Amino acid sequence: MLICLSANHKNSSFDVLEKLSVGAPGTAGGIIERYPTLSGAVIVATCNRFEAYLDLDEPDGASPLEAVQAAIAGVSAGTGVTADVLRETLDFVHGNGVAEHLFAVTSGLESVVVGEGEIAGQVRRSLEEARERGTTTPELERLFQRASQTSRGVKNRTGIGAAGRSLVRLALQLAETRIVDWATARVLLVGTGRYAGASLAALRDLGVTDVRVYSPTGRAAKFAGSHGITPVSERAFALEADRADLILTCTTVEHHVVTAALLRAGAAANEDAGTGAEPEAPAARRLIIDLGLPRNVAPDVTEIPGVELLDLETIRIHAPLEELNATSEARLLVGRAARKFSAVAEEQSLAPAVVALRSHVFDLLDSEIERARAHGDDTEQTERALRHLASVLLHTPMVRSRELARAGEQAAFTGGLDALFGIRVESGSGAGGQAAAAGPTAPGIRSVRADDAASIA
Repeated sequence: MLICLSANHKNSSFDVLEKLSVGAPGTAGGIIERYPTLSGAVIVATCNRFEAYLDLDEPDGASPLEAVQAAIAGVSAGTGVTADVLRETLDFVHGNGVAEHLFAVTSGLESVVVGEGEIAGQVRRSLEEARERGTTTPELERLFQRASQTSRGVKNRTGIGAAGRSLVRLALQLAETRIVDWATARVLLVGTGRYAGASLAALRDLGVTDVRVYSPTGRAAKFAGSHGITPVSERAFALEADRADLILTCTTVEHHVVTAALLRAGAAANEDAGTGAEPEAPAARRLIIDLGLPRNVAPDVTEIPGVELLDLETIRIHAPLEELNATSEARLLVGRAARKFSAVAEEQSLAPAVVALRSHVFDLLDSEIERARAHGDDTEQTERALRHLASVLLHTPMVRSRELARAGEQAAFTGGLDALFGIRVESGSGAGGQAAAAGPTAPGIRSVRADDAASIA
């Protein structure tokens, strides 16, 4: 059974998302350790969401309540966010709804900027990190790989991402009223991580040519060399921060990189060197865009005259409305992909029963062939005829197994095997749990199911 616990820009405060992001790396292992049948976990943590995708190895119809509570305890222990806050914040998705939710997330349909392109890469990296930590399962692998395929299909077949929209581009769009001339703007890029490349590309599209990069982790020279810009050393960071018209931060370090103290030190150093701003220069001349989570910029920078801070909370408020046609088409594709994913999972859930039936029939077949040989009938024609008969007899049960699985009626097939042949197969778990009613919802957690198939189609 697949489960998703989701905190995002729609149901959580920025402060909660920031804490969840900081503690995200080690959370998966802590969740799995707390419940014996939680076999896998993949954590997706971005600047606007924290989601735990879990594989619960329980029989069909089992309640996930205890597993959810254990997962919440694991997230709380790893991030420092109290269990009570998590229960009030997290959305709970289970069963068939998990695939549709992840496919929509990966396609950018649940982002602040609908259709933004960065999220697909972030989801892909989340799976890679889970692999490195050994917390994936075959079903989670299939889920995330299918999510990546779906996002590519949505991108190629709809206009939802045609304009190259992203959080970075929205931030720069909001900055246009503060920057007089992009061609002459001096920009300091802080960070070489998840948004740095996209930020640089967006700046160049606006006509910016003077870009310098500083990395608090020492990667500035490498990034600058591969992108044709100027690296900034630790010693020169404060000076360059004071000289920049725009500072754009996108690093993943867990402390404030740009502070009021840094800007004051840079101003003092530039003044001593005679390279500071002229007294008659306009006060409101420096804009700082903070795309980091946790925050890269200390709130006290706004105490300095002429400095304006544009952070993720502000950007989120100004996110544009969805383009209805493109979004509707994209959600149609996501719904279809989710139904196909679930149909395959349902078929796989009956695999043990199908294998048991085939084994039963072919064991009988082998016995009959041996009996015939013992009575002197060892011709190839006899063996061929018996094997053909077995295949004909198995054809209809194989077809019906797929039909019943897709209809969520696995019990009818397994019950028939027991009644007719005495073959007993344990109820499926993992993929097979997708069709099962998942039991009551954990107190204080909203249960979110995918839309009914008829309403999507």
